Amino acid sequence: MSDRTPAGQFFDAAIGLLQRVRDEEAEAITAAGTLLADTVTAGGRLFAFGAGHSSLAAQDVVYRAGGLALMNLLAAPGTVGVDVVPATLGSALERVDGLATAVLDSSPVRSGDALIVVSLSGRNALPVEMAMRARALGVRVIGVTSVAYAAETASRHVSGTFLKDHCDIVLDSKIAVGDAELTLDTVAAPFAPASTVVASALLQAVLATTAAALADRGVEPPLLRSGNVDGGHEWNSRVFEQYGDRIFYRH
Repeated sequence: MSDRTPAGQFFDAAIGLLQRVRDEEAEAITAAGTLLADTVTAGGRLFAFGAGHSSLAAQDVVYRAGGLALMNLLAAPGTVGVDVVPATLGSALERVDGLATAVLDSSPVRSGDALIVVSLSGRNALPVEMAMRARALGVRVIGVTSVAYAAETASRHVSGTFLKDHCDIVLDSKIAVGDAELTLDTVAAPFAPASTVVASALLQAVLATTAAALADRGVEPPLLRSGNVDGGHEWNSRVFEQYGDRIFYRH
């Protein structure tokens, strides 16, 4: 029997989106995971970036038990989540030209590295410029975005382009414009966003692919273990020592 409560409807919507990205983005997920494995074996470094709520998915793959130790967070001040006060400043900073270039040029990112850029709309100056500048530096870019925004909204970057236009691989989250899965006659606005659920799942699927690809090549994936299991800290210390020159969140 179907659960028609708002909670049940949201779960159904989220599950439907996850099934869509599993089936429709399978080729792109494999390509993205392979690109990251290629980067690791070639000695490159891995970075993830997102602004506002899109930063949540980027943070979810950094210093994460069960995740790749080599994934580093690339952050633009004032745009990492909603911690800046007022929170609306973060949204304003996403529209500032030149900020992405300043962040990249001050970061350890270099040619041969790989960068994941997460942006639901992909329309603001910050993610578009981040992808453009990174590729100009010789960095491979994986974009996680909703392609629907490019068809239904206008770009806020001076070029008139979207994040999807500046990526080596695009992962389409399938999220509808507005990021709200539910409506009720008694509620004035649509509600219940699912973009974080889907973007996080996409990235975990990519990194699972990367770990398996490295193992297939005879390379032990540099995975982290939970510090809350016996031996976890010792395991992680060995990984940090082996890959310390590619891990920047410990400096």
